[in-house]
Amino acid sequence: MRVAGDLKRIIQITAVLAALLLLFAAIAAVHVQRFVSTPLNIAEGGELFDIPPGTHFAEISRRLEERGITSDGRLLRWYARWQEQANAVQAGEYLIKAGTTPDELLQQFTSGGVQLYSFTLIEGWNHRELLAFLQQHEQIESTMTPEDWPALLVRLGATSDSPEGLFLPETYRFPRGTTDQELLAQAYRLMEETLAEEWEARAPEAVVDSPYEALILASIIEKETARADERERISGVFTRRLQKNMRLQTDPTVIYGVGEDFDGNLTRAHLRTDTPYNTYTRHGLPPTPIAMPGRAAIHAALHPADGEELFFVATGLGDGSHKFSVTSDEHQAAVREYLKRLRESRN
Repeated sequence: MRVAGDLKRIIQITAVLAALLLLFAAIAAVHVQRFVSTPLNIAEGGELFDIPPGTHFAEISRRLEERGITSDGRLLRWYARWQEQANAVQAGEYLIKAGTTPDELLQQFTSGGVQLYSFTLIEGWNHRELLAFLQQHEQIESTMTPEDWPALLVRLGATSDSPEGLFLPETYRFPRGTTDQELLAQAYRLMEETLAEEWEARAPEAVVDSPYEALILASIIEKETARADERERISGVFTRRLQKNMRLQTDPTVIYGVGEDFDGNLTRAHLRTDTPYNTYTRHGLPPTPIAMPGRAAIHAALHPADGEELFFVATGLGDGSHKFSVTSDEHQAAVREYLKRLRESRN
């Protein structure tokens, strides 16, 4: 009977202990659930948090607690391990937004939702301007000098010795620490894809013989106008001049040939000085693009507008528009009108 009584007491104690364990587990579960669903201590504008490569989650949770972002780094570490997320965190810089919960933070860390910055490559930049603006960007790691262009072109597989025109104007998004060469590689690939697509869809009237020639013509169009309603019309003028073996006589090519010595004042001496880019002294297209053309300019180069115009000149109206002419006499009259407006505006 005594054995039976002892066994009964053991069963009772075990039942009580099991009930207590269940109670403690329930309390702990409620506490953990409340913890992971309660927003972290983040200011309204959010907080940047950097995770260097190879950082253990114990260090991450400690830094989060030190900065006051979480109230319990140990509990966060335990929860991450229980969820099997502690070893899945990806390195990078993260913007933790106000209202983020610990559970959402772990999802952000493991999905690699890092903070992205932007860089806009502007239509019409030349390669010197492009490199200068890349070097000025605080979140882009600068690794290039002007002397590094040839080596970069070899790595990219470019067939041209000049970097001009090979990078597509676009807004690029990237994490902090991206190098200038990584961003240039992205812009190069995007230009290759864009140029291939536009070349495949080119109009029968396009006069250029290769995608690279299309890039050259597009770069001239890009420098001549920023107006969407004029690009294809200007392309039509250049197309007809090339077909008639007329010199293009476009100022932006002359300016490009002068190079870094150009002071902003285009003179008759510049127009008479022969360079590979002087389309007043040479027939055909220049040897390379003269700027980075956008997709719209590439499309225009391959879709010239119909018409008879062989000339155009700025109107001087202040809206970037041009006057198009069929004959040289009409063109000279338009030039005189432009010069008159220019003098009036100066006075």
